[in-house]
Amino acid sequence: MFSHFDPSMMEFLRALKANNNKEWFNDHKQQYEDQVRGPALAFIEQMDHWIKLISPHYEAIPKKVGGSLMRVYRDVRFSKDKSPYKTNLGIQFRHEIGKDVHAPGFYLHIEPDEVFLGVGTWHPHPDALKAIREHIANKPGPYQDAIEHQPFKDIYELAGDRLTRPPKGYDKEHELIEEIKRKDFIGVCQLDEKLLYENDLCEAIATRFGRAQPLQKFLCEALGLRF
Repeated sequence: MFSHFDPSMMEFLRALKANNNKEWFNDHKQQYEDQVRGPALAFIEQMDHWIKLISPHYEAIPKKVGGSLMRVYRDVRFSKDKSPYKTNLGIQFRHEIGKDVHAPGFYLHIEPDEVFLGVGTWHPHPDALKAIREHIANKPGPYQDAIEHQPFKDIYELAGDRLTRPPKGYDKEHELIEEIKRKDFIGVCQLDEKLLYENDLCEAIATRFGRAQPLQKFLCEALGLRF
């Protein structure tokens, strides 16, 4: 039964960052399986119970491909940086209808010198973005309650991209126009790396995810999803 990560995972990610090429990765593929992917899948399997306590409509899927674990391979088609591998571990527990990283979800990011949680929806597709903005415009009170919910506010900061001007069709004098201008509706909670190695890791992360329930519920309502 999974209880915590091992520091060897971070050591591998540091080594990968210093040797981001196919030859090195192929030579150390078993090390990746043993120190990174295997423990990550065990963590995801253990988190299923905790995620369901937050919402039965979010999923923890321990699959090598197509589940909660993000691929180690980078998409370099449109990037100047042709490094083939991600040097972080990314895990997302998405809503059951979610097909990609843009769906509402709970996210864990592990990278040397940067460990954080993310909640909400990142770069939602145009129809979803419009629906969320409309919901904020029509129900400013519940949205404000969600982002100012003290347990959320204590550990999360709203982050992501936003427009410089109000989107077309919205009153620039709306009380939440700065929120309507957002292109991402996410909260970020920074973590101390030491937490990854503590025996109550899953419960500790689930507790932090749980503080974002009001925001996740609001986003699901905006998108016509069950929460």
